[in-house]
Amino acid sequence: MRERTLGNGANRLRRYLLEEHTRSWLMRSKKFMFAVTKFITPGVEPPATPPLPPQMIPVPGTKWLLSIYAREVASRLEETKARITSIFGSILKMDSTKKVTKKLAGAVAGTAAWLTNVGNEHGQILISVLTAAEGAGLHPMATGLMRRYRDASVSPPLVLYVDRDCCSHRGPCKISLLFNQWDQLVVRLDVWHLMRRFAAGVTMESHPLYSLFMAHLSFCIFEWDQGDVAQLRQAKAGEAGNDPRGSGYGKITLKELARHCRRTRGVEETGRLIDKMLEAFGDTTDTMGIPLLDRKKIREIWKTQRRHLHCIQDPPGVHLYMQTGRLVKGGITLPVFRCARGSTSLESFHLHLDRFIPGTSPSAAHFQAYLLEGLARWNEDHAAQAVEAADRDMVCYSGQLQHSVNELSDILYHKKLVDDYTRPAKYTGEIIGIQYLFSQTGRVLEELMDRDPDAPDGTD
Repeated sequence: MRERTLGNGANRLRRYLLEEHTRSWLMRSKKFMFAVTKFITPGVEPPATPPLPPQMIPVPGTKWLLSIYAREVASRLEETKARITSIFGSILKMDSTKKVTKKLAGAVAGTAAWLTNVGNEHGQILISVLTAAEGAGLHPMATGLMRRYRDASVSPPLVLYVDRDCCSHRGPCKISLLFNQWDQLVVRLDVWHLMRRFAAGVTMESHPLYSLFMAHLSFCIFEWDQGDVAQLRQAKAGEAGNDPRGSGYGKITLKELARHCRRTRGVEETGRLIDKMLEAFGDTTDTMGIPLLDRKKIREIWKTQRRHLHCIQDPPGVHLYMQTGRLVKGGITLPVFRCARGSTSLESFHLHLDRFIPGTSPSAAHFQAYLLEGLARWNEDHAAQAVEAADRDMVCYSGQLQHSVNELSDILYHKKLVDDYTRPAKYTGEIIGIQYLFSQTGRVLEELMDRDPDAPDGTD
């Protein structure tokens, strides 16, 4: 149950155990009865009824298994929280989702409306809290993050990408006020959310020209770095030249462009291109005569969103592209980049939240156990991906165990036996998950260690 994958819950575990346990019992019963038949003489009445095979021991129920899992998580609760609250980053992203809050059952059902997450440029999650409303009551979370950086003597982050409250007509924006101790923090709007606001001016997303409109909008905002593209074209030409079936330039895919090229575009150029695009698409219709755009609505959207053009630009002096490696293609060595712009990594994390919280009715304590376990494993996986692209030969999520092994191997062999991507740390006391919601309402989350595994789970 530790692996946070789709459907990996107590019900699935019990079905697996029941099937394997039944198969094992049937195989042993078969061997037992086959051995007993050796003592039966054909045509002779047996003196007594042959003994029955031992009865199968009942498999524990799902509630018992879930309670045992929760107690196991609670036994290393401090270590798990410490591994989550020891993550830092220079480019942060903050976003909220409703994907899993409706799963809460029992006394906590309906108390949480949003799950707010803060991630870094490597895709790791710094903090994840449940709140009753989006944006409301996040001051303790922000205070805890700022204290984490200050106590660890880590330089404050440079950029924070959000989906709202990024700009203000007068004075600092709401997000800047929320993180008021970080004076140099630059708040930027996520480009994808800006594009989604333009999509609201389309008559319907099923329109045949919708994808073409969004592709042109992306072209207006981004452009490929010409030097990187020229180098990639040269590499593809060399690759096609080495192929006896090829002729001329090889086809460059979007995935290759994203790996080897950087994107930049200025405010004035972006505004000019969007004006030109809206004029070109203003009267377009499909074959049935249905217009693509609601002209009045799209003009209002463009009027209100024009002020965000400076907000979607790359902050000056901040390197959003990190070189993660090199790749030889067509005899030319190409750099491989990873972009830290926007909150795409958080959107990917939100897609996996349903796997973190299996089922549809977890209690508060089990919700917390699932979430903490999922966050720790998610961060460890992304820490490994940030330093290497190949699959790992060994996988271990126990930071304390890895650290202890490395300490002993360093003494004996003067080298590390395992790669520990997340070093053990001390829990900073920040409130995570559903405990954050409870702290706002004055309630206390039941301690997992106090639960009796033989007692039924759930509410009264």
